[in-house]
Amino acid sequence: MNLLSLCFKPFGRDSSSNSDSKFESFVGVSKERKDGLLSYRDVGRYGSGEFSMAVVQANQVIEDQSQIESGPFGTFVGVYDGHGGPEAARFVCDHLFRHFQAISAETHRVVTSETIQRAFCATEEGFTNLVSELWSTRPQMATVGSCCLVGVICQQTLFVANLGDSRVVLGKKVGNTGGVAAIQLSTEHNANLEVIRHELNNLHPNDPQIVVLKHGVWRVKGIIQVSRSIGDAYMKHARFNREPISAKFRLPEPMDMPILSANPTIISHPLHPNDSFLVFASDGLWEHLSNEKVVDIVHNNPRAETDDHKVLIFFPELIFCLVLAYY
Repeated sequence: MNLLSLCFKPFGRDSSSNSDSKFESFVGVSKERKDGLLSYRDVGRYGSGEFSMAVVQANQVIEDQSQIESGPFGTFVGVYDGHGGPEAARFVCDHLFRHFQAISAETHRVVTSETIQRAFCATEEGFTNLVSELWSTRPQMATVGSCCLVGVICQQTLFVANLGDSRVVLGKKVGNTGGVAAIQLSTEHNANLEVIRHELNNLHPNDPQIVVLKHGVWRVKGIIQVSRSIGDAYMKHARFNREPISAKFRLPEPMDMPILSANPTIISHPLHPNDSFLVFASDGLWEHLSNEKVVDIVHNNPRAETDDHKVLIFFPELIFCLVLAYY
């Protein structure tokens, strides 16, 4: 966990980016210092505070994306865990916030669960249209998808929207004891969870093979673990579940309804003084560390001069650390 120390460094200052009159955007892992597979940087200020980041690249092609956007509405954060290729995560990173921004403008910057829901829906529709446009030349795009974990902080309320198996955990101070409790805020959509298998069976009562135990892992139709995502058009639209996509993605029976969903689970959480920090992470982290262990690591590695600030840490893969402090 030495990587965490990189995220708890003092921040650089950038007075030019401390403005609510425009949107500030910090996307992906560009303009970083590199040391082998390690990339990191002190990013500086955003609309409500400061943040830094560090990434260890695990694959030759990075399938995951992340972003922070600040503006008059508050702060938007996103972690996009791609699978099958990088295209879906990149598309989400390029379009989800733009849809959210446009829809928020329609409601005079009033953020609601419906605002976020509509942004997800527009993003899914856009990616499906792209798959359709490229079907004759790049049919494999139908098998690319991305989990999406989004947080929106608006007027001391945190909205969390999730598709897939990423997770956000709150570190909450426990009275005057100096301890911090770990509180999971999001719901995961992974067929290994009994509640998700039950949900899928209820949605597909006439399909005894809707979830299949394969090599010790429960998978939707024996193919994919997550039950919700952006993309994965081959599991949502019958017209994409056919040749020329690979046989391993094609279903043996006709698809009469979508198998996967792009409908996120959304919750709202009023932020309180005892809410110390948030950890946004993909399954790459939670497969190895418990909620309590991660919260303990963050709590025991305080950043200089930010002990009283709120901190958000994002892990879009096993080892990715992005710290966001706000006042």
